Amino acid sequence: MMDSFRVKHCRKVRPIFPHAASGGFTFIGLLMIVALMGIALLAVGEVWSYAQKREREQELLFVGGQFRQAIRLYYAHTPVASKLQPYPMNLEDLLKDPRYPSTQRYLRKMYLDPISNSEDWGVLKTPNGGIFGVYSLSQEKPIKQSNFIAAYDDFKDKTKYSDWAFKYVPAQTASSPVKTN
Repeated sequence: MMDSFRVKHCRKVRPIFPHAASGGFTFIGLLMIVALMGIALLAVGEVWSYAQKREREQELLFVGGQFRQAIRLYYAHTPVASKLQPYPMNLEDLLKDPRYPSTQRYLRKMYLDPISNSEDWGVLKTPNGGIFGVYSLSQEKPIKQSNFIAAYDDFKDKTKYSDWAFKYVPAQTASSPVKTN
C-alpha cells in the first residue's frame, strides 16, 4: 500500500528548464549567425561604397567634359574685337557670354563638383587671367587609372582627382598657362 502511495504522490524531480543543457549551444549558434550577418553587411557596404565612388567619378568625367566643351565653344565664338581675350574671365561667363548683347550660353548650368559635392572648382588660368580649364579640388585617390578617352590621356596614373584637369588649349597656342584655385 505504501508503494502505491509513493507511486501516486511522489514526483520525480525535474529541472526547472527542461532543455537547459542545450540552451548554451543555441545561444552560441545565434551569436555566430549575428556575427556572420554583420560581416556580410560590411562586405555589402564596401561594395556599395565602391560603386558610389565609381558613379561620382563617371559624373566628374561628364561634368569636366561639359566645362571643357563650353570653354572650347566660348573660345570659338570670340568676336574679332575680343581676340586678345578669347577665354572667359570667370565660370559664370559660360552661362551667359557678356561679349554679346544677345544671350549666348555655352553651359546649361553651373555644375557641382561630384566628388566633393561643392560649387567650388579649381581653375586653370592663362597669364592674362582667362580661364582655360577646371579641376576638382578633391584630394581623394581616383579608382580609374587607365583606359581614358584620347582627350584625357594625361589622367592616366594620377594620384588624386585634383590632377584631372579638364582644359581646352587650341593646338596653335603656345602660351604658358597657370594652375590656380
